[in-house]
Amino acid sequence: MTDIHADSRHDPQAAPRSGAPAGDGPLAGTLVVDLSRALAGPHAAMMLADLGARVIKIENPGTGDDTRGWGPPFVGPAENPQATYFLSCNRNKESVAVDLKSDDGVQVLRALVERADVLVENFRPGVLDRLGFSVEELHRLNPRLVVLSITGFGHDGPESRRSGYDQIVQGEAGLMSLTGSGPEDPQRVGVPIADLLAGMNGAYGVLAALYEREHTGAGKVVRTSLLSSVVGVHAFQGTRTTVAHEVPRAQGNHHPSIAPYGLFSCLGGKVQISVGSEKLWRTFATAFGIDPERPEFATNADRVRNRQAVIGAVEAAFAAHGPEELLERLAQIGIPAGKVRTLDEVYAWEQVRWQGLVVGVDHAVLGPVELPGPAVRFFTPGDGGETTRRVHAAPPVLDQHGGAVRAWLGAAGTGAGDGSGTTTQQKEPLR
Repeated sequence: MTDIHADSRHDPQAAPRSGAPAGDGPLAGTLVVDLSRALAGPHAAMMLADLGARVIKIENPGTGDDTRGWGPPFVGPAENPQATYFLSCNRNKESVAVDLKSDDGVQVLRALVERADVLVENFRPGVLDRLGFSVEELHRLNPRLVVLSITGFGHDGPESRRSGYDQIVQGEAGLMSLTGSGPEDPQRVGVPIADLLAGMNGAYGVLAALYEREHTGAGKVVRTSLLSSVVGVHAFQGTRTTVAHEVPRAQGNHHPSIAPYGLFSCLGGKVQISVGSEKLWRTFATAFGIDPERPEFATNADRVRNRQAVIGAVEAAFAAHGPEELLERLAQIGIPAGKVRTLDEVYAWEQVRWQGLVVGVDHAVLGPVELPGPAVRFFTPGDGGETTRRVHAAPPVLDQHGGAVRAWLGAAGTGAGDGSGTTTQQKEPLR
């Protein structure tokens, strides 16, 4: 077998990328090894890729990331269907199929770790240790490595070994008790928000660790969890509990601390308004024939205490007006307002496209498709212009880059993938 440990540090952008273009952005030249699956870890790694990092995704031979099988919907040919779930969190990555329980897989991962700047994993606590890649071993191989580790309920404590799935954590971390039409109607958020927040926190932690490494020369371990990520965004509902000793409960589409602020019925539809100051309240109330000085409406605290009366007064004022007419009138007087769009309306919206929130890619199976785009853009002052990553790669098919990456490592044809789509026999998936 070729020695894949010789010349252990290579320029991560120097190797052929087989359809994963080098990224512009502040992390250009950074190599990320993505061992994660499902959503939290892959979302973190995708955020780093959007910032210009080269991300090599390690997947189980045969089946790949769990989300390759999460559907419907699936798209593409019946003999090779692609899960839209997987497409949502794996753009700008390369895929290599590696059996980490084989000698070959261990060799490939060791070689990647020696070259990497960041490793992302979301196994249950202890799994990497059993594979021979404890934190101590990872930093022996590469003292500069930043390790991002994401779990469901945290890495320590009495419930650290619980499996963490988004909806379970939304419930356990209190978010579902705040979401829904009322206290007896707990609802999950319509996207896997615990996973997504954990991924965002993970990427944020990685960036801080990379910045610190510039001063210390040493990598750190970054840990976050779905639990900590949801508790970390309780915001004013958290201090309402810990300081005011109130227990917030779901109350539908109206703000618990500001009124009027929410979704209101009108002629033939609904509109949202956010009246967040006394000045706005006086402007709004006067324009719509409501007495702003009514004792029960005089201050925000009064309006919150008399929320149902406020809602009734606003909806009575809106009853003769349709949504578009109201939105135009509200804009004229400077009241923040909006509609509730379906997702097809969102992706067709000119403002969304202008902001780069839809990107076109060429998928190996599907051909040209559009994906939701990254949320952060970069600009150089003066004449430098925008430096946001402009060319994006489609989420890879399983082992799409196996041959190219193994050739770069000096180990082409030695095991789990040769770039042809043929992989070794799948062992028990890692969890």
